[in-house]
Amino acid sequence: MQEPHSRSTKGLTGSENRLSVADFLRAHRETLLEDWQQAVLEHLAGRFPPREPWLIDHLPELLSALADAVDFGPETLDARLEMAHAAARLDEGFDLGEVAQEYALLRRCILQRLEAQELRTRTGDLTRLEETLDRVVTRTMVLFWDMKQRILQTLDRMAEATLDDPDMETLLERLLTRLMESTLAVDAAAVMLLEDDALVVRAAVGLGTWQVKGQRVHLASSLAGQAAVLRQPFFIRSAATDPRVLLEPLRQQDLRALYGLPLMEGDRLLGVAYMGSRTTFTFSDADTLLFQAVAQRASAHIARTELREREREAQRQAERSLAQLDSLLDAAPVGIAFLDTQLRYLRINDVLANLNRKPMEAHKGHTLREMVRDGAADPIERALQQVLDTGQPVQDVLIEGLDTKRGGIGYWRADYFPVRTPDGVLLGVGSTVVDINDYKRAEAALQQAVDFREELLAVLGHDLRNPLHAVNASAFMLARFEGLDATSRRGVDRIRKAAARMARMINDILDFARSRLGGGIPMTPQHVNMVELCQSMLEELQVAYPERPLPLEVRGGNLEGQWDPDRVTQVLGNLVVNALQHARNDTPVVTSLTDEGPDVVMRVHNEGDPIPEHLLPRLFDPFKQSRTPDEGSKQRSLGLGLYIVHEIVQMHGGSVHVESSLELGTTFTVRWPRVPPPRGYLPP
Repeated sequence: MQEPHSRSTKGLTGSENRLSVADFLRAHRETLLEDWQQAVLEHLAGRFPPREPWLIDHLPELLSALADAVDFGPETLDARLEMAHAAARLDEGFDLGEVAQEYALLRRCILQRLEAQELRTRTGDLTRLEETLDRVVTRTMVLFWDMKQRILQTLDRMAEATLDDPDMETLLERLLTRLMESTLAVDAAAVMLLEDDALVVRAAVGLGTWQVKGQRVHLASSLAGQAAVLRQPFFIRSAATDPRVLLEPLRQQDLRALYGLPLMEGDRLLGVAYMGSRTTFTFSDADTLLFQAVAQRASAHIARTELREREREAQRQAERSLAQLDSLLDAAPVGIAFLDTQLRYLRINDVLANLNRKPMEAHKGHTLREMVRDGAADPIERALQQVLDTGQPVQDVLIEGLDTKRGGIGYWRADYFPVRTPDGVLLGVGSTVVDINDYKRAEAALQQAVDFREELLAVLGHDLRNPLHAVNASAFMLARFEGLDATSRRGVDRIRKAAARMARMINDILDFARSRLGGGIPMTPQHVNMVELCQSMLEELQVAYPERPLPLEVRGGNLEGQWDPDRVTQVLGNLVVNALQHARNDTPVVTSLTDEGPDVVMRVHNEGDPIPEHLLPRLFDPFKQSRTPDEGSKQRSLGLGLYIVHEIVQMHGGSVHVESSLELGTTFTVRWPRVPPPRGYLPP
């Protein structure tokens, strides 16, 4: 090794001071670094795409090494400095020209500062400085190029490993194998994938492969887990003895250096990769850089494999959904179709295709108007367009057309609804079409039967009046005959009661027929006293039911109004007879009238079993069954009495309701407005 030159010497004249380049480099290191950074910024100005300034990471150490080399010679340089510098620049993505340029800028900054000193340098210092810089640049270029070529060759071999599209674990093991073949210091390598809250070894090569595969380590308790959480690499000099290493096979293989780093896809953690060595306590920068390149490639393959698997699963799910949809379309007894926003058929089942008289395959891609018969296309298209415009379903659309299967006019009911993606994007319209021809025929037949029944009841009620009048008149004449014994007189009373009951039933039948066929029960309102009407009706009923008390209670002074007297007494008669049928035999049926301002309220109360709750909603319907199935001893009726009550009260503009309980009995309440509704009024 050469001895350092003296710090100052005499010049040619013997009195001139000489500048030591080594001392200059040490004294002006910070200034030179600032000059170099400014030169870099000026060099990068206007570059596209823009780039951050180069790092200064190794330059302070390099300036110190240059100073020592000027004193002791270029051969004193430590090659590890160039290696670290080349690896750092390669890791940052520099190309060879950029690495050379930063050394050229450093050389220029040093020479400019030396010129600014206006002093002559020691003999040989500038030469040694130039030799040292040349050696640094040359070795850095060679190392940079060798490392880049090594990485490219390894990546090429890794690319070959993916050509046959292997599964993820096989692919990862191939990548790790290429790493071991390119790096003699590596004796074991593995990839641990993140699963829930643990890292699981899914691929491994080298020492301890079979022992380590499948093992799990939790994120919170392992060194690899901490590296994953912190998104930072880790390094251990002696894995066999370090307590932070939780994978026992790594300890058993006497591994020394252990280096790992997280596998990332953007900000998403995929897992951790590590490499270990049995022969060295540390990895070179070149080996670390190569491993980082392998890890990046592995991360890309893991992410791509996961994406491909998600795509396959989505495709399988879509195929299952389409199979289920096809099964539903084939099995559904109704017509089903899906159309896009241009009203072109996407899917259709045989039922609806047959209604359109065209094959199912012929519909796909064709518009509604091309497939549907001319007469039905317009209303269907309007309904479908309404769904597209509003995004709301359109239901119960009646479609009429020629029924080629049965002949004549056919009827179908259609429902249309929007079809959206889970995030609400409108894809088109779905439709269901139901054949309602059988329903229409059944409805027509039922209506015909109802009309016939009501007409029959009207005719029957009218024709029964004459013979009933004869029976009633004969019974009246017999009752006046004084020679009848007690038994005969009771028989005549029964005839009169039965005739009266039949007369009420016939009146109910005729009123029912009028309400259903004639637009409502006819009314003739006039000014009457409600008390007089009710007393007269109750006296008539008392004759028919002498054994039952029928009291009348009056509350208030003004009980007059505009009502039809015959209809008022008919309502009271039906309510009292109904109460007599269902009250206990030893209890009265009480009628009360109350003055409540604009209304007169009539109440008919009896004690007995309450009306079952399930009958209350349909109590005023016609032809209902008797209240309880065990009332065989009670007198049965047509079930029209309460219906007629409801209709008459509504025609007067009033209301009727019932309250029934075991404790309070049953009470029918009728509100009679004093002022009649306008002529032609029909209840709602």
